[in-house]
Amino acid sequence: MEKREDIRNICVIAHVDHGKTTLVDALFKQAGIFRTNENIQDRVMDANELEKERGITIFSKNAAVSWKNVKINIVDTPGHSDFGGEVQRILNMVDGALLLVDAVEGPMPQTKYVLKNALKVGLAPVVVINKTDRADARPEWVLDQVFDLFVAIGADDRQLDFHTVYTSAKNGISTTSLDVPGISMAPLLDTIINVVEPPLVARNDPFQLLVSSVEYDNYLGRIAVGQIRRGSVNSGETIARINSENDISFMKIQKLFTFAGLGRQEIQGASAGDIVLIAAAFKDLDIGETLADREHPEALPTIEIDEPRVSIDFSINTSIYAGLSGDKLTSRHLEERLMAELRSNLALRVDRTDTGNSFTVSGRGELHLGILIETMRREGYEFSVSRPRVIAKEINGKIMEPEEFVTVDVDTVFSGKVIEKFGARKGEMKNMCNLEHGRVRIEFTMPARGLIGMHSELLTETSGSSVLNHSFHRLIPWVGKIHGRKTGSLVSQDQGTATAYAIDKLSDRGSFFINPGTKVYQGMVVGEHNKETDLVVKVSKGKKLSNMRTVSSDDTIRLEPPRIMSLEQCLEYLAADELAEITPDAIRIRKKLLKEEDRKKQRKIIGAV
Repeated sequence: MEKREDIRNICVIAHVDHGKTTLVDALFKQAGIFRTNENIQDRVMDANELEKERGITIFSKNAAVSWKNVKINIVDTPGHSDFGGEVQRILNMVDGALLLVDAVEGPMPQTKYVLKNALKVGLAPVVVINKTDRADARPEWVLDQVFDLFVAIGADDRQLDFHTVYTSAKNGISTTSLDVPGISMAPLLDTIINVVEPPLVARNDPFQLLVSSVEYDNYLGRIAVGQIRRGSVNSGETIARINSENDISFMKIQKLFTFAGLGRQEIQGASAGDIVLIAAAFKDLDIGETLADREHPEALPTIEIDEPRVSIDFSINTSIYAGLSGDKLTSRHLEERLMAELRSNLALRVDRTDTGNSFTVSGRGELHLGILIETMRREGYEFSVSRPRVIAKEINGKIMEPEEFVTVDVDTVFSGKVIEKFGARKGEMKNMCNLEHGRVRIEFTMPARGLIGMHSELLTETSGSSVLNHSFHRLIPWVGKIHGRKTGSLVSQDQGTATAYAIDKLSDRGSFFINPGTKVYQGMVVGEHNKETDLVVKVSKGKKLSNMRTVSSDDTIRLEPPRIMSLEQCLEYLAADELAEITPDAIRIRKKLLKEEDRKKQRKIIGAV
């Protein structure tokens, strides 16, 4: 075994919005990736449309820079724990990590999650305290909090002896000491070269690579991405492929690439320690498979991913407006798309239900599944989804459910409402501390079931001032019934077009989700009722015409703006007997049973039971 001093393979891990992708941008600029006159967009690594819209990293991505004759392979990872599968799969192809922490907020729940995974595989992270340029920055306090976090999750002596760099990624500066002002990102790049362990390789052993990611090219098809664990490989060489069933097949390498800057560069050969892309006419290819020397086809241990915690039922769209905007409508379309997603989305599970037209899709959280739903919607799929539900497990004869660790940052005046909301859903307050500018941070543990719908309620109760973050804590015994929303739905009585006149007459019954002119159908949820029960309403009713006019009757109708909900808010709002109808041009909420008489029969059956 020998060290490859010419390479460093690192990932960047952090909590959401701590500046991870901005830091990567700054490293690119310092290393001269961009031309002097090049127009550079912010967050260049977030190339996906949804990533740009939401301002978060969803998919891990590779890039590479050169600094002082050392190639640094950088993997940008998601910061949200719902995309933890992306973090877990790429930790197998790096030898070090940058743990990024906000200089004001300090370690957050998802900081703990990603750090725990990094320490578990033996990485010794370099701690980067970012946003030190902020007026309320407190880097010394943050450093103490980070050390306490390392201790709390069982870091060994080598990992506890971490190096710290202070940065302002937005301004492109870094320093290893708060007493020395930063002028560039060079100190961080120097720290990576001097501190991060180079790959320990066996160049003369037979070739072996674990597929940590899969890319797709219109001309080359599926491309395997991973770090060469041992040996070397050349373009045109025949290699062995070992799948999850330990079946062995052989194929010829068509193209061999390495990462260079934000793109890839074709090469003729590579050896242990290199992160490469291999195109070999793969008909199908799954993450976790092994590519190896044809004479020594030995499999590597597959990638371990945490189990899903939330599931949603996907079914075909049966509403009267099905097929008006999408072109992929059948259960066959749905199944093919979900099976294709399984090949790259390791944290996902798909099971066919007894009905044959629906599938139970399980993932890490509501956001994880919500991104899949939104992606499919934009691809032209039409389908319906149920309310998210938490996956319980039976252990030693006891039903166990996941518990989440939650932090809420909120204006101090709303702290009482927040505590009351969490208490009503069986949350337990663990800590409370004051922040700057009249805000407070409250920490809770609570069953994951209680978090469904909580985000929207908190935003309403706190006038939009609350910021909620959570991550998995542990499994606890089932805590019994948890009450969700205490309001019913306004349900359309028939098919037609909503009128301002009808909405105005019904405005005292609740709030509406639709504008006048919206097409509705029987069983479609058009608003939220003020009371706990559902109310069937006729929103397509028009004003009766006559030849008599008065000043008062012809006054302009002034309606409250409708409550337009995002996909995640729709999923949180759903009751047990409701579905979200997903189409490329609209997201509608509807009852599972569209006819009121059918719903009455079902209520009688449930009442009798």
